Amino acid sequence: MSLKHAILGFLAIQPMSGYDLKKAFDGSVRHFWPADQSQIYRTLAALAAAGLATVEDTDHADPLSRKVYHLSDDGRAALHRWLTDPPPPADDRDPFLIQVFFAGQLSDTEAAAVLERRRAEVAEQLAVFEMMYRAYATAPTDRPRALFFSLLTLEQVIAQGRPYLAWLERAVARVRAGDFRPE
Repeated sequence: MSLKHAILGFLAIQPMSGYDLKKAFDGSVRHFWPADQSQIYRTLAALAAAGLATVEDTDHADPLSRKVYHLSDDGRAALHRWLTDPPPPADDRDPFLIQVFFAGQLSDTEAAAVLERRRAEVAEQLAVFEMMYRAYATAPTDRPRALFFSLLTLEQVIAQGRPYLAWLERAVARVRAGDFRPE
């Protein structure tokens, strides 16, 4: 997936400025596709240059005016192609797991601390995702179908996060106990 396609998806919902897009990312897909403001603006300019979006300047006389981007017909077609094509293989590199692989170079105390730090991070992230899920699932909506697909993304990260957290808890306990036998 690319930022380009995520932005096309948001513009398919409604026209937005770069600022609006940043708020949309942070309020909905940040848990699996974060984007910073400068990336968004660069991508918007590229989409407009490629004819996938059109730009409306809200007030030419005001230097602080916002540019609002609209999805063009070509942009809608590109979004449809991307949505219906199979995604490319995921990059399965995990920086934390490479640290774990070489953690035998650390003392047991240091290795347990590395695992515990990650356990705490994952527990915090999981709590946020579960809170987001409850909030979104119980919020009134006039777009239940769109909400359903949004909730599916949270269900996936929660379903993936729970066993990961359990694995980290077991790993911390085993290192602290000096239990280095395979499970």
